[in-house]
Amino acid sequence: MRYLFKLRPLISNSANDLLHFHLSKLQSFCLQLHSKSSKLHNPKKTENTHTKNESETNSFASLFNEIAGILGTEETHLGYSEIKEEHSYSVPSVCGNATEGMDMEKENTLVLEDTQLGNLGDLDVSPLVHKVTQIVRGENGGVPLEEQLGNAGFEIDEEVVEKVLKRCFKVPCLARRFFNWVKMKNGFRHTTRTYNTMIYIAGEAKEFRLVEELVEEMEKNSCPKDCKTWTILILHYGNAKMIGKTLWIYEKMREINLEPDAVVYKHMLRVLCNAGKAEIALEFYKEMVRKEIVLNAGLYKLLLKSLAQSGDIAAAYVAAEDMTKICEIPEHHAYACLLKSFCIAGRIREALELIRDLKHKNMTLDAEIFETLLKGLCRANRTTDALEIVDIMKSRDSVDGKIYGIIINGFLRRNDFSKAFDLFQSMKDYGHTPTTSTYTELMQHLFRMNEFEKADEIYHEMLEKGVPLDIVAVTAIVAGHIRQNCISEAWEVLKSMEENGIRANQKSYSVFVKELCKVSQTEEIVKVLNKMQDSNIIIPNDISHLVRPYLEKKGEMEKLEKVKQRQGASKLHLQEGKTYCIGITGNRSKSLNSDQIEERKKDPHLLKSFPSSYSDHDIQRIRQIFSSSENWCSIQEALEKCDIKYTPELVSEILHNCGPYSHVALHFFSWVGKQAGYNHTTDTYNMAIKISGRSKDFKHMRSLFHEMRRIGCTITSDTWTIILMQYGRAGLTDIALKIFREMKTSGCKPNGSTYKYLVVSLCEGKGRKVEEAITAFHEMIRLGFSPDKGLIEIFLHCLCGVGKLLDARRSLELLKKAGFTSPLTYSMYVRALCRAGRLEEALALVDEVGSDQNTLAQYTYGSLVHGLLRMERSEDALAKVESMRQIGINPTVHVYTSLIVHFFKEKRIDKAVEIFEKMKEEGCEPTIVTYSALIRGYMNCGKLVDAWNVFRDIKLNGPFPDFRTYSMFISCLCKVGKSEEALQLISEMLDRGIVPSAINFRTVFFGLNREGKRNIAHTVLQKKWDLSKRRKFSM
Repeated sequence: MRYLFKLRPLISNSANDLLHFHLSKLQSFCLQLHSKSSKLHNPKKTENTHTKNESETNSFASLFNEIAGILGTEETHLGYSEIKEEHSYSVPSVCGNATEGMDMEKENTLVLEDTQLGNLGDLDVSPLVHKVTQIVRGENGGVPLEEQLGNAGFEIDEEVVEKVLKRCFKVPCLARRFFNWVKMKNGFRHTTRTYNTMIYIAGEAKEFRLVEELVEEMEKNSCPKDCKTWTILILHYGNAKMIGKTLWIYEKMREINLEPDAVVYKHMLRVLCNAGKAEIALEFYKEMVRKEIVLNAGLYKLLLKSLAQSGDIAAAYVAAEDMTKICEIPEHHAYACLLKSFCIAGRIREALELIRDLKHKNMTLDAEIFETLLKGLCRANRTTDALEIVDIMKSRDSVDGKIYGIIINGFLRRNDFSKAFDLFQSMKDYGHTPTTSTYTELMQHLFRMNEFEKADEIYHEMLEKGVPLDIVAVTAIVAGHIRQNCISEAWEVLKSMEENGIRANQKSYSVFVKELCKVSQTEEIVKVLNKMQDSNIIIPNDISHLVRPYLEKKGEMEKLEKVKQRQGASKLHLQEGKTYCIGITGNRSKSLNSDQIEERKKDPHLLKSFPSSYSDHDIQRIRQIFSSSENWCSIQEALEKCDIKYTPELVSEILHNCGPYSHVALHFFSWVGKQAGYNHTTDTYNMAIKISGRSKDFKHMRSLFHEMRRIGCTITSDTWTIILMQYGRAGLTDIALKIFREMKTSGCKPNGSTYKYLVVSLCEGKGRKVEEAITAFHEMIRLGFSPDKGLIEIFLHCLCGVGKLLDARRSLELLKKAGFTSPLTYSMYVRALCRAGRLEEALALVDEVGSDQNTLAQYTYGSLVHGLLRMERSEDALAKVESMRQIGINPTVHVYTSLIVHFFKEKRIDKAVEIFEKMKEEGCEPTIVTYSALIRGYMNCGKLVDAWNVFRDIKLNGPFPDFRTYSMFISCLCKVGKSEEALQLISEMLDRGIVPSAINFRTVFFGLNREGKRNIAHTVLQKKWDLSKRRKFSM
């Protein structure tokens, strides 16, 4: 199979022979398909690009006119066929594609067979399982579960362990503790079944480090892996989009002669299609057909979409034909799916050719076909063509509110608000009622444009006409009211919605909270969180991560405590009364067999909440003690008066939340390790090592590492990675490389994170070692670790910055073999070239790509504009912006920010502000980088007051300034003789929990000295010394 090229270091010569066989078959396969689609052209460059483009335009116009003619013929039937499935893709919804989600749920099997339970004998272990589970998930009286289990004296076997683990499915930390306790119990040895269960639980929790440890432990203990082990690994790595790792596991499974079943093949196909790896997905599909593995309609749709987006039109046609031949899906439905795939991929020419072919086959062209085409035309910014189709449909009396809604959506996509509203009014004049989605889209755009009154009029018009509201519409209305600070009205809408049976979901509440943060309504934020809990909706981490820093910066500590308590209660509620069974069907809590249903009835404990090993209240008490004094003796005295029962989980959380109190946290770590009944774990040591390194207290960091070795605490790859990362961040790359070599010598295998942080450190300006970075990056790819986009960009930028373009090219080829698509790899290379000032090379690269040039142009649009502006080629940059607008691609926040920076550089303040306002009008949300550009621009133009106004605005309304924003503003202030104001920012950073760097202190110190303010400059040194003292254990 072709995907084996991407795993070349991992395969044998015999596998290569198989690969060549597959490739030869694929070549003949593609040749046979050439006649099935007129899309397959030979892309040759002509000398005159303009003539070529004109020819293509004329060709498309001719084809479009032909389709319009087909639609206008008497023989065409515009009624709906029996198949009523709606192909809605142009307007994103909260629910998404429900059908596809259901298909995925059915196929996403969990592979652990519950049918094995009960085959081990006639003994009913349910009462014992209940008692053990009660201890594991209860931790009564604050006594650790390990101690309770030891005192209970249970006789535990494989079946009991497996069932208890499954009941701890949603509390993986407790499952792991129980798993480890059983492992230490005399006479018990974990089996393949118990390992499989624990690996599955770890994978569901995205704890891939633990997954790796469990797999290594199985090998170390000579515990055999069965088919389910490999299937579980493929399932979870695939769901995490770790494509390289998933393919590597699949190949390893084949190497040991374990034949993948239909479950594995279907999951691999879904993962590859979702990741855009159409070429590899096609190879898997061909093998599935050969093995007579039948796909359902959902998987076929996914495959068609992936093939259409990749440009493999011939294969897409064959897959559509297989839908009818193999799955016996009606031919009309199959080709409707193919048409939808072409439209989603923006391949309008192919969509028109398909309609022509259907007409030649004498197939009925019903309204569903043309509705899909209309959506595709609007999506491709061909609204004029779409209107021509609508005019023909009007003559056939086949236009309704839904059709008008598609065109309105097309206008809104182009930000052509006037035409959208004109058509909205016209359709009502013709007697057509707009759909709920049309009303919703119009309201959303009006709210973004701050046209609150017009949006409110549309809302009341919906109510008057009896148009049913859905959750998306109500969310838009409530968010709009909040944006206008009409909080009471927003609550009224929410209340009215609930009275009508519409319940807000987690996504809706997330929108409400974000809007409330923007208008500084702290009381209302807590009220919304209370409402979420009262409605049995879990408070997700993204809301917590947004609200907590916001309240901390506002100084609302009392409300912050309420939020933490609410989230803690929410997490407990998540666990309440939910026993999740890991079954072969993949349906949690729906696939319980009769024995398990009986167990739930007998198990009243499962209907209670199961607390974790610590509470947020304990953490808050510790934080208050930490902040009460800078004297460790006083803090220790207060800690000794507390009645808190310390566990490794609690200690890890305390260390994680220590904030600016690093030295106190490290003293606490030392003190708690000496308490009776407590022992540090690898996780707590790792956290303490990270805090030491982050504070540049390398002496204490090394001391902790040696202490781990001395007491026999397991040193994992994460431990080594943390140490390596801290040295690398400080620019001590020689030491980082030494640590990396020591790690491999010790027998500990580096993981993906190890390689990532090593390469990043070697590529940074301070301590840069390019040759070593290249070696480490290539080694990372060969071992099957997939680098993320950020790492690739840093690596390529480093190579381009030092002129190693040949090495950059070689790395691109390596990435493509590892599964990265050509457009993605080339786009990152183009961006790196632009950032390194190599604009000509970037433009030449875009020209030489060939068939992927249009796709690459979309990916590299922002980078090229940025590069052109940096090289003072503003006319070319603006022409590029305009050309992309014409093909329906609006400027991104990156492009707008680059334009703002450019116009400030030219001292054209009005033009820069105009761009900023236009950006907001078009619904493009400015980022902190955009606001930083505004502040820097105003400062460079001598507009100090305007710069401060922008800074105060983002402090109040967001996006909140980060370390880079503060550093930039400090530097600008010192340059213009405002170093005292910069000193205030240093204090503000500390108050907000942002640690100033040595460069920040140095900049202010030198600035004050230049201004003759030496006494004040001395206080800067004192601040720097105090901060170092607060962060280091060794001082």
